[in-house]
Amino acid sequence: MATQPKPAGPLPKLRPENYLSREFARGENEHLWGKVWLVAGREEELKGVGDYLTFNVANESIVVARGKDGLVAYHNVCPHRGRRLADGCGRAQQFRCKYHGWTFNLEGKNTQVLDRHDWEGALDDERLDLWPVRVDTWGGFVWICMDMEGESLAEYLETIPQYLDPFELQEMRFRWKVELHLQVNWKVALEAFMEGYHVAATHPQLIQVAGNDYTQSYAQGKHAHFGYWKDVQPLGTPSPRLATKGFEDPREGVIEFFRQIEEDLNAIQTDRDYEAAKRIREVLPQGTDAMTAMVTAIELGRQAAIEDGTQYPEALTFEAMAQAGSDWHIFPNCVTLPYFDGALWYRARPDHRDPENPDKCIYEIWSLKRYGPGKEPKVETRIITDPTTESVGLILDQDIANMTEVQAGMKSSKFRYARPNPVQEMEVINFHQTLERYVLGQSTGGI
Repeated sequence: MATQPKPAGPLPKLRPENYLSREFARGENEHLWGKVWLVAGREEELKGVGDYLTFNVANESIVVARGKDGLVAYHNVCPHRGRRLADGCGRAQQFRCKYHGWTFNLEGKNTQVLDRHDWEGALDDERLDLWPVRVDTWGGFVWICMDMEGESLAEYLETIPQYLDPFELQEMRFRWKVELHLQVNWKVALEAFMEGYHVAATHPQLIQVAGNDYTQSYAQGKHAHFGYWKDVQPLGTPSPRLATKGFEDPREGVIEFFRQIEEDLNAIQTDRDYEAAKRIREVLPQGTDAMTAMVTAIELGRQAAIEDGTQYPEALTFEAMAQAGSDWHIFPNCVTLPYFDGALWYRARPDHRDPENPDKCIYEIWSLKRYGPGKEPKVETRIITDPTTESVGLILDQDIANMTEVQAGMKSSKFRYARPNPVQEMEVINFHQTLERYVLGQSTGGI
């Protein structure tokens, strides 16, 4: 069950050490990453037997592949001298160590040891095969867990499938992928997308057409979500915070909302939805109210999806969408914003090249979309090492601009703790309470 948005007792105060301390980063490396289920990639990346990808987090590297009988995952390390076996992604029928040639099949079994006779049979009593890692799927994502005896993925996800299964994330495919190398803690990056409290200040252009931008957030076990459940106001109209009536023709406000999401974010909704929304000028008379215009735009988007060879998910009713809310934090390091036709997915982790440095992270942004059969594009990851010189789009650029200023500002001698909003930032509060139970053994519950 979801917890109430305002916690009982003293208001939470988040320790800056959680973001800035090398000791805390070491604690995450030791007690967090190896104990939880993590998204390693998408099923669409592993279509054929031998397709593989590597996933690095902290000091660990995992290779995930499609074997003859399904997905398999192993620690990406040769048991001979420790060299990593694979890098990036590709297709292979075996993994061969480039150092001394030890070779392993897709089932993780050692098939060759160069000059094995030198051990005079002693290797028969030693481990020769790759160390297995648990692997499972949900929502079209490939999940791994290095803890061989922990809870199953279904148990770990708790209530998430109940809320998000209607979106049929498994039917979506990559629209684009970006990998950012940031000089901030992985939590600072992730938390930029874990609350809607920042929208009015960070994205002032959005509240011109986003309706009521006031959010409520709730914990769902170790995970959490937020939504726009209070005083619901149609998209395409201005926030009540603004002293403006918005567009004279409400249809134009709805179209502008879809335009901003498509052109300035290029995710969640899709190009197909934007083109469909523009058709409300043709099918609705001038002056039609914003709610009718929005519902009509969504229906036109559904029709466009069917014409394109796909369709909106049947179980995703307006009621189911309202219950799910707008944004989910999936503990520890993912956030998603799903919609009928697409979704935005974020994944954060320490920079594996310097895993104890709390001032570095790798932050990935994936735009997903429903495509007709065979119409999905071939997508390469765009790597950005300096986001000040390359744009990810207006909305994301605005979010990223906050991150380095937050990381630097928390180092001030006057900054003793963060004071998250107890109603609108429950995702952040619940995140740290859960994180501290893994890293410290208990939640500090504030300072």
